Amino acid sequence: MSAAASSYTPDRALSSQSQVTPRRQDRALVAITLDLEMSRNFPTWEQTHWDYQKGDLDEDSKRYALGASRRIKENGGVAHLFAVGRVFEQEDINWLREIVQAGHSVGNHTYDHVNVKATRPEDIQFRFRRAPWLIQGKEVREVIADNIRLTNLALKTRLGISPVGFRTPGGFPNGISDRSDLQRLLLSLGFDWVSSQYPSHPMSPAGQEPSREVIEGIVKAQELSQPFVYPSGLVEIPMSPISDINAFRNGRWRLPFFLDAIREAVRWSIEHRAVFDFLSHPSCLGVVDPQFETIDLICRLVRDAGQRAAIVDLKTIASAGVGKTER
Repeated sequence: MSAAASSYTPDRALSSQSQVTPRRQDRALVAITLDLEMSRNFPTWEQTHWDYQKGDLDEDSKRYALGASRRIKENGGVAHLFAVGRVFEQEDINWLREIVQAGHSVGNHTYDHVNVKATRPEDIQFRFRRAPWLIQGKEVREVIADNIRLTNLALKTRLGISPVGFRTPGGFPNGISDRSDLQRLLLSLGFDWVSSQYPSHPMSPAGQEPSREVIEGIVKAQELSQPFVYPSGLVEIPMSPISDINAFRNGRWRLPFFLDAIREAVRWSIEHRAVFDFLSHPSCLGVVDPQFETIDLICRLVRDAGQRAAIVDLKTIASAGVGKTER
């Protein structure tokens, strides 16, 4: 956590100088999150056109999101999905409606999968670099704000729901601690928590099995993946390493390597009654793990922990008032 962050508490009245002893959790809170977007290099390595069509979900990704949500519910938990707004331009969203009706949560992931930290138009999104006329005459901040608002409106229009939280496309090692303007923007749009931080961690060379030191480094990064509150009052719920994209695109891992890392990270979280926010993408995980082995592993670890752990959504975590002191 950055030096700009104070102890995690849902009390928005805390000042940035407040020092509060974090509450001790009686159980680990494990979230299984699925970002609803297409991913470059999947299902085949040469595919990069998804950079321009992030919301054009294919049928396999939809089926995987629905299947994962069903498995999580069967295990007594809820999934948390984050939708790119352009998904709602598709004719059929009954698959997502079923997910919502089953009690799972859906949050805002911007309309075009934009870089919320962009300061230049060409850095916002590949789509706008190819078609700059779409944002001509607009300030970068305006484009980003509109992208978030449009997704809120799409969720309301197509599903009749308000977004359950906001996740930034891409994760940042320091979250948005360096962008108080973004914190204020999200608060003004009705969000009281965000998932934007993805802590740095060691990684094996591409295609190689991760060493014990790499796995231990990923487990160690869980300490940096615990919720906190920014001075603005906006709560941060970091994504927990290692993500499927980091493992299978950047690391070119095999599935057993990924399962080992996730097993160790979840076990650490259960042992320390901590938060674990599993970051996945149906467009990626559905290709490399078609039998839901990772989802089943997490569910089994939580089930075996009994009263020491639960699978919850990020809203539950944001409301729990757990966290660590300032780093």
